[in-house]
Amino acid sequence: MAYYIYLISSLPMLNFLSKPAIGLEEFLQKCKGLVPEKEIGLLHSACYEQPDLLNISLNETLEKWVNFETGLRNALVKARARRKKTDPQKFIRLPDSQDAHISHVAMASYRMQSLFEAEKSLDQERWNYLEYLSTNHFFDLDFLLTYALKLKILKRWDRIQKADKESLFNQTLLT
Repeated sequence: MAYYIYLISSLPMLNFLSKPAIGLEEFLQKCKGLVPEKEIGLLHSACYEQPDLLNISLNETLEKWVNFETGLRNALVKARARRKKTDPQKFIRLPDSQDAHISHVAMASYRMQSLFEAEKSLDQERWNYLEYLSTNHFFDLDFLLTYALKLKILKRWDRIQKADKESLFNQTLLT
């Protein structure tokens, strides 16, 4: 536990949509030798596996994150299914959250005209939920988990920002 203090205090601060000062791989590398192997495995899984494939029983914060993420994806499935007039049940993953806030966020995002803005809105909500999960976790595994998941979001937006937009636009027009 004492090693978390040194590790966490050496990590750069993260802000939504800013360029990450540290990469996900570099973060996991920094954890080696300071965090037990079992917990590094959990961090790695949280970063690289699909939420529904994680062994969430190992950590309460990760379990809450997976339930939130699954609920958000399910709410988007339900919104799309309503529009296409199809049954969403074959696409729903468990656990299915009935949280009104999640449904509201999904519907607001789904109704946006710009796909870019919709994705940004969803990731902002994910970021906010990770902020909530990290509340009162300063020097522990839960902080490292939320930090890693935030890095995953930033890595995705860094790829989006670096994408050759002209080439993608031309590819879209030609197909």
